[in-house]
Amino acid sequence: MPTDSSQARASDLVVSTVNVNGVRAAVKKGLIEWLSDTRAAVVCLQETRADDKQLKTALAPALDEGWELNSAEPAAKGRNGVAILSRTAPENVRIGFGDNEFADSGRHIEADFAYNGDTLTVSSLYLPSGEANTPKQEEKDRFLEIFGQYLADQAAADRLMVVCGDWNIAHTEADIKNWKGNLKSSGFLPHEREWLTSVFGDDAPWTDVVRSLHPGVDGPYSWWSYRGKAFDNDAGWRIDYQVATATLAERATSAAVERAQSYDTRWSDHAPVTVHYA
Repeated sequence: MPTDSSQARASDLVVSTVNVNGVRAAVKKGLIEWLSDTRAAVVCLQETRADDKQLKTALAPALDEGWELNSAEPAAKGRNGVAILSRTAPENVRIGFGDNEFADSGRHIEADFAYNGDTLTVSSLYLPSGEANTPKQEEKDRFLEIFGQYLADQAAADRLMVVCGDWNIAHTEADIKNWKGNLKSSGFLPHEREWLTSVFGDDAPWTDVVRSLHPGVDGPYSWWSYRGKAFDNDAGWRIDYQVATATLAERATSAAVERAQSYDTRWSDHAPVTVHYA
């Protein structure tokens, strides 16, 4: 089972990622308190649904406590938005991944940090959710093709890098509770799953860090619908990943999905995914 994040060694680099499902709503429900308690040195946020000014206002209590904030605001008001919070200022920050179509979509930001004598790149990704047999799925498929090439290029450069975020695809049957009922749903389509295999399958250059540390188990899920009893029944999806290059993945010592204790204590429909790197 996932290891509790409190068991991490003090010397570990702790990285967390979470889709906040609207940062202003999450702040009202407990995000600031979670940030005060976490041992993470870097926290990747997705779906902030806020411009830079709104984001800074919402996160002001955390920024007052010393968190550094870098963000990629979305061009479309109230949609998308990614950010990286860190205990120390990054050496460099880059928005997007070199593609014009998605340059201002608020779906990707990456930052470089000094780490054990090396440079570590941490990126926050919000991959499109898609909708089968619609233009939204066509957009998602274009993103997959372009971002897949970007990932291949980064792996070939032998970078110390982790791509954190909401990838909006469950890779295998072990990553979604109701897999039989979602075979034709975006997020579990055959070609999407094959794309993930090309990224972090057995012979691929990247590693799904949580799965590598917890092989052969269902989940641990990171997203549950607000509808019905999905959370209470743990009928979730594992779509929030930390995907690392081989050199960094080897340094991962433990991982956890920080699932809320109860439905009413959730501050997002996603839970933070936290990994400790030595």
